[in-house]
Amino acid sequence: MELVSLPKFPNLTAMTPEEVDKEFLRAYEKASKTSLKFPPDIMLQLYAFYKQATEHTRVYIPSGDSDVKNAFKLNALLQVRNMTPQEAKEAYIKLVDENIVD
Repeated sequence: MELVSLPKFPNLTAMTPEEVDKEFLRAYEKASKTSLKFPPDIMLQLYAFYKQATEHTRVYIPSGDSDVKNAFKLNALLQVRNMTPQEAKEAYIKLVDENIVD
């Protein structure tokens, strides 16, 4: 029987806010550089978590050419509107690490 290595997730609850910020930047770089194609639901979650983590001090309205895409983006943003930036960073890190294995 072959052993399968599981992805190693950081223990986010034991980290300081500064350590979470570093992990968030690492996860962002990892997501930005991947050549993997994700289903729309994962892409929308990444989008919403990122925006909530980084644009939390102002109202953010999606922009783009497609009203349908903007509606999906707005819906995703509304689903995370009660998350703190810290919670959004942690959710982003977890989602990246679950879907992009080194």
